[in-house]
Amino acid sequence: MVMDTPLRASRGGQLVVPALSALMITLLAAGWLLAGHLVDGAPPLLVAAGRTAASFVVITVVALLYPRSRSEVRAATARGGSVALLAFLGFFAYYSGTLLGTGFIGASRVGLIVSLLPCITFVIGVVAFREPSTGRKVLGTVLAVVAALGYALADASAGNGAGPGVGGSALVSGGLLALGGTFTYAVYGYVYRRRMADVSPVAALPAITGAGTVMLGLTVVLFVPLGGVSLADWGGIATLGAVLTAPVFLISHELILRKGPLFTSALALVVPFLVRLGEWALGREAAPGPLVLLLLLLCAAGVWLTIGGARPAQRAAVEADPDETHTGQGTS
Repeated sequence: MVMDTPLRASRGGQLVVPALSALMITLLAAGWLLAGHLVDGAPPLLVAAGRTAASFVVITVVALLYPRSRSEVRAATARGGSVALLAFLGFFAYYSGTLLGTGFIGASRVGLIVSLLPCITFVIGVVAFREPSTGRKVLGTVLAVVAALGYALADASAGNGAGPGVGGSALVSGGLLALGGTFTYAVYGYVYRRRMADVSPVAALPAITGAGTVMLGLTVVLFVPLGGVSLADWGGIATLGAVLTAPVFLISHELILRKGPLFTSALALVVPFLVRLGEWALGREAAPGPLVLLLLLLCAAGVWLTIGGARPAQRAAVEADPDETHTGQGTS
């Protein structure tokens, strides 16, 4: 891994990283906007199941195209217990929570909550795994959380895709659902590092997304009525998974190999701004005021402090073996 990273970094010229970065940011923002539109007309759990299923198909095809990854795919699939746990945390719980939350409070607010993932991961690491803390990371986490709460309150009267405003109960319910989903995704990252660190992400994801598809699919079959879902919604769900979600997993992994996990995490800080502006452009939200934009900026600054707070020696070690921290990058 140490030898592969500089080779990748130099392959393809200087424009590869900026191009991949811009593409990932665009896909992430478009994914949130499309998800926000879909949950207005289709059951959120159906959107979650279809998105995961389409991602599974694309990622599996990509993994099987490379002979070297086929043996790793079989090795990952054989770890049934780990695959089931990761599928529950990273796909069933994460997508259920965030998409149900989107139905309550809109994509921009959920996207901002998801952008707190590095801060939540930091807190879990300190509390549950006794990882070292720094004053910079603590300050960044506090700033990001306070700014996110302020944003949710300041922007609540602007409305979401379902109506002219977000009531207090909807704000709390949607926020808790999104926060719960983000929390499980943070735990997913730790579980992955402990149980799948020796398998490349491209090889591990087919089994994990496949198990997630089964979990979400069974839930939809048992509890979600499908009679009112339009053909356009089905097409939108397939597009969300195959075109906007699966490529993010692949691009984020490539960026981690080229630039490291901290750089890749930082790219996601742009997404809440784009989603909020996109909802305004689409007429689903009012124009963001100066206070809303300031709070978004403060939240991004807090997350930046958190992900950028590692000591140089720690950062070099992480970037030398990026597969251990591939999860949580570019969440969609």
